[in-house]
Amino acid sequence: MRLAARMERIGTETAFEAAARARALEATGRDVIHLEIGEPDFDTPANIREAAKRALDEGWTHYPPAPGLPQLREAIAADASARKRFPVDPERVIVTPGAKPIMFFALLVLADAGDEVIYPDPGFPIYESMTRYVGATAVPLPIRQENGFRLDPDELASLVTPRTRLVVFNSPANPTGGVLSRDDLERIADVARERDLIVLADEIYSRIVYEGEHVSIASLPGMAERTIVLDGFSKTYAMTGWRLGYGIVPEPLVAPFTRLIINSVSGTSAHSQVAAVEALTGPQDEVDAMVAEFRARRDLIVRGLNAIPGFRCLQPSGAFYVFPDVSGTGLSGARLADRLLQQAGVSVLAGTAFGQVGRDHLRISYANSQANIATALERIRALAERLTPDARASEAAAPPVSAR
Repeated sequence: MRLAARMERIGTETAFEAAARARALEATGRDVIHLEIGEPDFDTPANIREAAKRALDEGWTHYPPAPGLPQLREAIAADASARKRFPVDPERVIVTPGAKPIMFFALLVLADAGDEVIYPDPGFPIYESMTRYVGATAVPLPIRQENGFRLDPDELASLVTPRTRLVVFNSPANPTGGVLSRDDLERIADVARERDLIVLADEIYSRIVYEGEHVSIASLPGMAERTIVLDGFSKTYAMTGWRLGYGIVPEPLVAPFTRLIINSVSGTSAHSQVAAVEALTGPQDEVDAMVAEFRARRDLIVRGLNAIPGFRCLQPSGAFYVFPDVSGTGLSGARLADRLLQQAGVSVLAGTAFGQVGRDHLRISYANSQANIATALERIRALAERLTPDARASEAAAPPVSAR
């Protein structure tokens, strides 16, 4: 069957492929610790589940309005106005089945063939994949460990050309856990205003911050009208399987985004939207407890990794990932990830799953129990201590390992 040429340009999300390989290994009887998937290991809070059950019994089983139920758009606007600290009109809220459609719609609406989109490297792989799919040119912005995994606004400015249509960034970030400071955001905003750019701010991890507070670039002067804020319920409320996301978009983008919803998915599950109202307006104690547990896991894994030969791991300020430099082991991230799965029963991701800057890195999710993390650290240490000084030489002689 002949596929459309555009399918050659679309990538994938390697975490799902890595998880499938790990499950296949488990099926042979091997014990595997999963540290590859970016998914909270907590259950959705009971009050949210109960709200969904009531919604089904009350008949919320029909088509919803394309941009979302009015009561959810209002709840999102109120929550975002308080937490993100800029006034949000409910009419500017677009509800989608998961948050990925917001980035896809932004690219479809704003980027033509030949236009350029600046995205973080390392970063969530769908930024690059969808940019290429719509025919635009993906321009990577290096995110380096020596800068605390924060983008350099001066380097961003140097990449902007007359063809640049959109700048994408993620804070707190996947895969690094890096968090942009207010000063960083102010300098990014300066670039956006001076060069008349639209910004896609991926804030899906905005509630999972360990030091300080999250700052939304949309709260800075002149930025609400040029910022698409992407957020959702998957990470904050452990609702990955519910597929609930949203965007807060400039007024001129409301109608185009709505038309894309009508042409693609029609709308987002009505009873799930009712449950999302409860998520935002109900008790937040389980969210706070989850973040506190993630902080404890972060401290455990950072301390443990930095005690392993060949590892250098920064302490992330948000999300639930670490992105250690493993060049001291003599192996690339891809080769070490493969050995960890096959020889140690620990499933992690190669840094190159998120861009070429991550060649010497692993992404490790600590969305797993402290007991499992401690066991994984023991297995990683045992493997690292077995690596020989000439490991890099033998790696160079071996066939390459695909990371994507």
